[in-house]
Amino acid sequence: MSATSHSPVLAGPAGAPSAHPDLLAAWSPGGFLMEREGSGIVAGGELRGIEVPPGPDQAGMAAEIAEAVLAELRIDGAVVAGALPFRGDTPARLAVPERVWITSIAPRDLDLAAHRGGRDSTDADGIPSPRTVPQATPPLRRWDELLWQDDPPVSDYRSAVAEAIARIRAGELEKVVLTRSLMAANPGIDISALLAELRRRDPGCHLFAAPAGVRGTFVGATPETLVRREGDRVLSLPHAGTAARSTDPDRDRQAAEALLHSAKNLHEHIAVVEAVADALAPFCIELHVDSEPHLTATATVWHLATAVRGRLRAPAPSALALAAALHPTPAVCGTPTAAAATLIALLEPRSRGLYAGLVGWVDSRGDGEWAVSLRCALVGPETVRIQAGAGIVGESQPDLEVAETEAKFRTVVDALEACAGAAGEAPA
Repeated sequence: MSATSHSPVLAGPAGAPSAHPDLLAAWSPGGFLMEREGSGIVAGGELRGIEVPPGPDQAGMAAEIAEAVLAELRIDGAVVAGALPFRGDTPARLAVPERVWITSIAPRDLDLAAHRGGRDSTDADGIPSPRTVPQATPPLRRWDELLWQDDPPVSDYRSAVAEAIARIRAGELEKVVLTRSLMAANPGIDISALLAELRRRDPGCHLFAAPAGVRGTFVGATPETLVRREGDRVLSLPHAGTAARSTDPDRDRQAAEALLHSAKNLHEHIAVVEAVADALAPFCIELHVDSEPHLTATATVWHLATAVRGRLRAPAPSALALAAALHPTPAVCGTPTAAAATLIALLEPRSRGLYAGLVGWVDSRGDGEWAVSLRCALVGPETVRIQAGAGIVGESQPDLEVAETEAKFRTVVDALEACAGAAGEAPA
């Protein structure tokens, strides 16, 4: 790729190089990266910055502004990329990069007939083959470089979960997602090393890095595709329902089987899938939902996932406009959305910021991909903050929800501590 001050340089399936690059190797600090199993985007420089003011429909505003900017630039191959907050309570910033490399979207993922039964690459019980999931990681290590502090205290989180359960059982709402944070001083984490460690542990997740201004870099490896659009085809892969993994193969399989048959987790999962399908339906002339959920795995947790695929009616909304229509799903907010959002504002002591928001890109044709920003960290000059959440329903138990957040923390905590440990072992 070569830089230009006038228009972005686009390479990819139709570009000059025939071999796909290592997108992570092509990334540099300050740039944007979103990659999954070799496909995705890497971008650098800034042709145009896009400021999105706070507001109740910030993602929708971002989609309108992005479309207007791309139409004004009239540059084939231009993209808008970045991250948007969970709630429109803080300003957001996207950008049109100067240098862009996009690798192809796997066409089978968007095939309306693909994976209809939800049991691809599984055994008779629906458990994925060991060849298709990452190896479970050993228990969390603790390094002197990263001393994590709960924010808020775990006791406060348990109390918030108990309050939410009481309100759900009283009929105020069906589900709410509550989150908690960990903070640590930044010992000098190398972002490139962190990204490499996250990819090594979870190669099937969306690896991402997005600049967050003076706050630092927003980094993560999220399993959930909110929306992918190519032409008139659209895919969403909602995740809801979680179980911690074990390094013991028998216990790991037992955890997966229990998740597949958990009434609490299936209840939570079905609510998310129905909401995604209902949100996409007005935009589609065909819509197909897998007949049953399937299991996916990261190095630390099992998830239930269901593919929702559609063919868009013309004129098709852009990938970002579709993401705005879907966000926030019950997987990160709750059901009904308005009641859950109100309870989150009451029970969570601080803004989520970019956590559980949107990260991705959209091009001048409207194609692109947006993921839910989970399993992530805001790596600032002085501190590192990570967040994790759990879906609360009437059957929930506070201690089990705390355990779920601990399992989800491990994705980023283990990667951060491995990097900090390696840095501490380096010769002076």
